[in-house]
Amino acid sequence: MKKTWIILAILCATAGLFNPPAQAGSKELLGAGATFPFPFYSKLFDTYNQVKGVKVNYQAIGSGGGVQQIKAKTVDFGGTDAFLDGKEMSEAGAPLLHVPTCLGGVVLTYNVPGDPTLKLTPSLIVDIFLGRIEKWNDKRILDVNPGVQLPDQNIATVHRSDGSGTTAVFVDYLSKVSAEWKERVGAGKSVNWPNGLGGKGNSGVAGLVKQVPGSIGYVELIYAVQNKMPYADIKNKSGVFIKPSMKSISVAANFAIPDDTRVSIVDTPAKDGYPISGFTWLVFYKEQKYGGRSQERATDLVNLLGWILHDGQGIAESLDYAPLSADVVKKAEAVLKSTTYDGVAIVQ
Repeated sequence: MKKTWIILAILCATAGLFNPPAQAGSKELLGAGATFPFPFYSKLFDTYNQVKGVKVNYQAIGSGGGVQQIKAKTVDFGGTDAFLDGKEMSEAGAPLLHVPTCLGGVVLTYNVPGDPTLKLTPSLIVDIFLGRIEKWNDKRILDVNPGVQLPDQNIATVHRSDGSGTTAVFVDYLSKVSAEWKERVGAGKSVNWPNGLGGKGNSGVAGLVKQVPGSIGYVELIYAVQNKMPYADIKNKSGVFIKPSMKSISVAANFAIPDDTRVSIVDTPAKDGYPISGFTWLVFYKEQKYGGRSQERATDLVNLLGWILHDGQGIAESLDYAPLSADVVKKAEAVLKSTTYDGVAIVQ
């Protein structure tokens, strides 16, 4: 009976449905997945433990690994930068829900003498990663970067070697802007790259780009910022060269999104939106009574996710991740409220 009253008190907290009071003890939730938002999650979960007394152990193993772990039911939630497709959803054996936590931008970072701020068009990016443009002083690059001195230096491309949501966002973009890329290489968390070097995680790609002269790779914005690496302005669908920033990434999501929040926002129609942007999600089972899980553990998970949608957004912004808009938060709350334990909604 005492346990029941504790749960009811949490659910009815005056701070709001998703803002339970701090709890003492050594509770722990397990998560694994995307490296894209790891700097955000590291700070987020540390703060949550201090404020609410619930430890969150998150392993940044890549989006592909996160999806595998949640489907195997070895974690409470998986982190992914690419929403699960129909096949992946059916393989889960039971309905999975997606709650977005923030937005991020995938940037093109490079190791070129002088660290110039370059401008790149969709066709240039495609041809660089197809191996068709081999030198930094190629006329096509120079034409969109007048006045920039670029060397007669070979270009070395760097990509992710692991299953990755960052890759999924990047190649989804390339597939949207190039029919040839879509046919030859395609999209997904892992693809057969035409050429280049592979690095594990965003940190691995950033590390290789820093080490290899003439290289170019794709990483989440925060990794380029933290490593003081240059990154390119990208020409968007409206023909505007956009600098990746919190604002331009947020603007990329300024259009109607579906109620389940499973949507790609690359090649955004928003005039001032950065074109290689995407949500990152935490994925979990809609019905939480499985594998011997307790109702208390399920409630802890829902409370964590709700806290992220509100208090956690300020932490995202402080780390150069774009926070969710009010409209997206509203949709995510509705998703979260559909979570059940033994068929009964956890949030009443």
